[in-house]
Amino acid sequence: MKRKMLSIIISSILFIDCSPSISYGNELKTITNTSSKSEYVEYYNKDSTKKTTIFNFFKNVFSNNDTHDGISTKEYNWYFQPRNDNIPPQGPKENIQIMSDYGCYYLGDPSKKILYLTFDEGYEAGYTVPILDVLKKHNVKAAFFVVKPYITSNPEIIKRMVDDGHLVCNHSNHHPSMASIKDEEKFNKELSDVEDAYENITHKKMAKYFRPPMGKYSELSLKYTKNNGYKTIFWSFAYMDWIKEKQPSHDAAKKRIMQRTHSGGIMLLHAVSKTNAEILDDVITKWESQGYQLKSLDELPTKH
Repeated sequence: MKRKMLSIIISSILFIDCSPSISYGNELKTITNTSSKSEYVEYYNKDSTKKTTIFNFFKNVFSNNDTHDGISTKEYNWYFQPRNDNIPPQGPKENIQIMSDYGCYYLGDPSKKILYLTFDEGYEAGYTVPILDVLKKHNVKAAFFVVKPYITSNPEIIKRMVDDGHLVCNHSNHHPSMASIKDEEKFNKELSDVEDAYENITHKKMAKYFRPPMGKYSELSLKYTKNNGYKTIFWSFAYMDWIKEKQPSHDAAKKRIMQRTHSGGIMLLHAVSKTNAEILDDVITKWESQGYQLKSLDELPTKH
């Protein structure tokens, strides 16, 4: 038994050390290993406490896989292997079945040059209106995943999103790990509080798309989400764009976005990014020149 456990540990370390690049949830940090020139990723929780990739990996491997009413409550972090050749990335192979069972998306149709532009909104930094102006110029309909405090603090921006034909979608009330919430009533309230705030301002029903905060999920959280009538929306592109004090340069950002654009891509950008607001016109123009169409999440292919 000890030999078997040691073998698993050694194999796991080798797997992680040899992995050239892995992208985790919204809040991630890409660092470069100067000796190997390989890209690694370190994960940050909402409280900015650093947890390395290896820590998270072993946490998932060795944590108790508890169940609630027969459904696994094991917490996972959304990740994919980024590519720089415009080929769609692969998501976590170990969760293909539960992703399918609960109607999750991270890609559209990878055979068609269609993109789905999404923005996460935790707070307002003054760049959402310029982003909306660019989207209107190009007649692009995006999806904005918002928390309740964003709605209550920025009602006029929410109204403009709706008036311009965008989807305003659910990102939870308090931005917790939804996998950490086992009680179904408490879980549902994270969603319904956002819905209520949205309806109070717009007098409309909220679009039924949910993005799990920090990309954290479990089979149980996906089940609860589906029970509420929501589709879970992950992403196939993201980059480190949300740190206001450390914005990427225009050239670096455009290069990263364009080299990782791919057919069927669900593109995640953060609306607190000054760089995103300033390059979005150029990026959309380039996408259009390359034959990409930008469509609403309402036009995602139906899962069977």
